[in-house]
Amino acid sequence: MPHPALQSTAHRPWPVPDRGWAMTMDWQDLLFLHWRVDTAALAPHLPPGLEVDTFDGCAWLGVVPFRMARTRFRWLPPLPTAHRFPELNVRTYVRARGRPGVWFFSLDAASPLAVAGARAGFGLPYFHAHMRCQRDAARVYYESERVDARAPVASFRASWSGGAVPAPALPGTLEHFLVERYCMYAWRRGRLTCGEIAHAAWQLARAEVHLDTCDMMRLLGCELEGPPVSALAAAPVRVAVFWPVAWP
Repeated sequence: MPHPALQSTAHRPWPVPDRGWAMTMDWQDLLFLHWRVDTAALAPHLPPGLEVDTFDGCAWLGVVPFRMARTRFRWLPPLPTAHRFPELNVRTYVRARGRPGVWFFSLDAASPLAVAGARAGFGLPYFHAHMRCQRDAARVYYESERVDARAPVASFRASWSGGAVPAPALPGTLEHFLVERYCMYAWRRGRLTCGEIAHAAWQLARAEVHLDTCDMMRLLGCELEGPPVSALAAAPVRVAVFWPVAWP
């Protein structure tokens, strides 16, 4: 039986890879927060081969808290301490030879085993954090405090709820530019790699957010200014992940 994430892929900008998927997971209680940033502030932090992707002439920085669930490698059962845990990423949007994707500046996770595995297997900048994600009816309460010696301490505390029936992002909109991306780039062993994902199109609702603390940009030596321009709560998705390959 095909992976559920591969049953609806017409919304992807290119076909899914012709090789088998490597991991599966669910993304739950997910919030997209985005700020406008100066392109010149992000470009020096990208590796060769990537350029900042812009919308309305601006670069965008995302802070994305969520909960990982049902995480496992293909053909293997879930690992006891690495199948369900909170995760929070800081990201921007890039292109490599015209293909749009995501570049992660940091990914904080509550599972040390998941942090070690993602660093070794995908070359992604994962860090261990003390985290809590709790749902009370329609509202999500989220806390994260990075405790990894490889990066500066960084904190995030917020609560949110979706205020409407979720719907897909319309092509050409800011929301579509920010969320409908199906590959992630990483710098591994001196080479640019591209890892693809597949899932149903995002179902989104504008979120009502109470943001207490967010200093997740410390790794880049700067701070976010003002409230986010865009705050979107997402319905859960089932995800298939493919092993990264050298790009191009």
